[in-house]
Amino acid sequence: MKKTFITAAALSLLIAALAACSKTPPAAATASTETPAVAAANPNDKELPPAPSPARSVAIPKPVEKTLDNGLRVIVVQHGGTPLVTAELNLLSGSEVDPPSLSGLAGFTANLLTQGTKTRSAPQIAQASEALGASLTAAADWDASRIGITVTTPKTGEALDLLADVVRNPTFAKAEVERQRSQALDGLSVQLQQPRSLASLVATRLLFGTSPYGHSRLGTPASLKQIHSADLVKLHETYYRPDNAVLVFSGDIDGDTAFALAEKVFGSWAKPNYPVPPRPTIDEASAASGAVRVVAIDLPGAGQAAVVAVHRLPPRKADDYYAGVITNAVLGGGYSARLNSEIRIKRGLSYGAGSRFQALRDAGVLLAFAQTKNQSAPEVADLIRAEITKLSSESVPLPELAARKASLIGGFSRGLQTTSGIAEQLGELITQGIDLDAINHTIANAEAVTPAQVQAYAAAHLNVNDVDIVIVGDAKQFSEALGKTYPDLQLIPATSLDLDDALPAATPAPTAARAP
Repeated sequence: MKKTFITAAALSLLIAALAACSKTPPAAATASTETPAVAAANPNDKELPPAPSPARSVAIPKPVEKTLDNGLRVIVVQHGGTPLVTAELNLLSGSEVDPPSLSGLAGFTANLLTQGTKTRSAPQIAQASEALGASLTAAADWDASRIGITVTTPKTGEALDLLADVVRNPTFAKAEVERQRSQALDGLSVQLQQPRSLASLVATRLLFGTSPYGHSRLGTPASLKQIHSADLVKLHETYYRPDNAVLVFSGDIDGDTAFALAEKVFGSWAKPNYPVPPRPTIDEASAASGAVRVVAIDLPGAGQAAVVAVHRLPPRKADDYYAGVITNAVLGGGYSARLNSEIRIKRGLSYGAGSRFQALRDAGVLLAFAQTKNQSAPEVADLIRAEITKLSSESVPLPELAARKASLIGGFSRGLQTTSGIAEQLGELITQGIDLDAINHTIANAEAVTPAQVQAYAAAHLNVNDVDIVIVGDAKQFSEALGKTYPDLQLIPATSLDLDDALPAATPAPTAARAP
C-alpha cells in the first residue's frame, strides 16, 4: 500500500525504486563515485552539491471525530486547495489474522471486494467507479485492510455509496474466486522464481516462524488452493464490522457534512452480537529461537543471488521509533546510504543495495538486501554485516545524518500533498494505535534524532550476532565459500522449500560446503 516515511511500506517503495536490480554492473562503471554524504564532509571540493535546506513544517488541520451508534469511528480532516475528497475505510484486521493453513486469506478477501456485490457485478463496479472519475482501491496489509475512494467534492455521496456497497455486500462468487485464485497463483509462481522475493519470504519465516507476520501475505501455492468462498465469507463476517473499522475523510469536506454522509450510508451497518476476536499475538516459542541462522536456497540456473539479512526490531509504538527510522535511513534508505555506497558505488557488486524498516503494531523488522553475482554472495553478506556493526561502533557524521534526514522528510512531505496521502497516513496511525497529532510532529521528531541516538538504537536493537542471513541463487557457485565462514550453513533446494512448514529448515549444507 502507498505509504511514506512514517509508515514502513513507503520506505519499502522508495528503496525498491532505487535499489531494484536484475544484473550486476561492471565494477569499473561504478566504483569511482563518492556518495553525497561522504563528499559533503570535504569543504574543499568545489563540485559538491549544496547542503540540504531546512525542512519545511507540515501542518495538517486538527481532525474532528465522531463515533456512530454501531461503533464506527469517523474521522475528518478538512483542507482546501483542490475540490477532492478521499474516503478510506480502515478495517483494524489485516493479514495477521490469516488462519495458519490459509495464508493469504485476508488479501484474497480484500481483493475480491470490488469483484461483485449483491447488486453489482465486477464490470458494473468498474463502470460505476469510472463514471464517478474515481479511484477505488482495496487491499490488505499487515495489521489492517483498507478500502478507499477519491472523487471530486460534488460526487462524494455517490462515491461513499459505492464504497459501502463493496465493503458490506460482497458476494465472493465462485467464478470470481477461481479467477482471483488463478491470478494469485500465477503471480506467486513468478515471485518464487525471483531470488529477492523468495529470500524475503524465507527471512521473515525464519524470524517469526508460524506466528503472525511469519507467513506470506500473498499466500503459498498450497494455501491458495485451499481457499474457498466459505472461508472468505467467514473472514468477512468476523472482521468486516463497524466496531472494527475507522472511516477517514480527507479533503474538501467539513465535519458536519462527512458525519451526516457516514450516518446515512453506514448507520444501518449492524454490529454483530459477538465481540471482535482478540488479535493474534506473536508466539515467541514458534518464532525464531534466537540462534543465528544462515540459509542458502538453491535456485539452479539463477543468474544472480539475492542476499537478505533480517533482524527483529521494536514495534511502531516504541519510544525510540524515530531513531529506528533514521538508523535505517543511514544504513540503507536510499542511493547515498551506506549499503548502496559500499556495495554498489565503491565495489560495483550490485546495481543496488538497501534496507527496509517495517514497524508494525506488534513487532518491527529490518531487512537489508542486495542482489549480486552468485560468486559474490558471501562477500556481500559480510559487507552487510559489517555495515550493521558500524552503526553501533561508530558515530554517524553530522553531514551524513543531515542528508539522510532530508531525503526521508522530503518523501514524507510529498506524501501529504494529496487527499489520499493524508488519509493513508492517518489510517496508519490509527492502525498502530498512535495519536493522530503525531502526523504534525513527524518532521520535528525526525530532525531531532542525534548521532548518539542512532548509535544507541543500533547498540540496543541491532546486534549483528543476531542477524539471520538468507541467500537465494545458484548455490553451487557460492555454497562452499559461504560454508567456510558459516559452518552451520543450511542448504535447501528451492524445490523442497515448504513455506507452510514451521520453519524453512532442512539438512545442513553438504560436507564440501563446510569449513575444513
